[in-house]
Amino acid sequence: MNNNVVLDSSALLALLKNEQGAEIVESLLGNIIMSSINVSEVATVLLDSEMTLQECQDTVLPFISAIVPYDEEQAFLAADLRKQTKAYGLSLGNRACIALGQKMQLPIYIADKIWNELQLEGIEIKLIK
Repeated sequence: MNNNVVLDSSALLALLKNEQGAEIVESLLGNIIMSSINVSEVATVLLDSEMTLQECQDTVLPFISAIVPYDEEQAFLAADLRKQTKAYGLSLGNRACIALGQKMQLPIYIADKIWNELQLEGIEIKLIK
């Protein structure tokens, strides 16, 4: 049985910072898949906090089972999502995460409450907060 899930950068950051919802993300360990774009977002936040690149990699990588490169299919799915999500202000990173969940047909875990208002057919979004 496939228990894999797609994690948005906000959800991984909630775990790393021990914020609300961290325990939900912790329960997903061993099944976390992330887009390379979302991993880059997490790394950017951590590197802004004076962490070295090696420390950042050592902090992030143990939590992720697979990092999926952002490919042509995801690029077009993310672009297509723009018209459905424009009113919610979703970034390219947010749409990349949704595109990966859509492509892999996996639930997406997120910490941003605005996603709770999204009504996207065939896409399962789970709010951790």
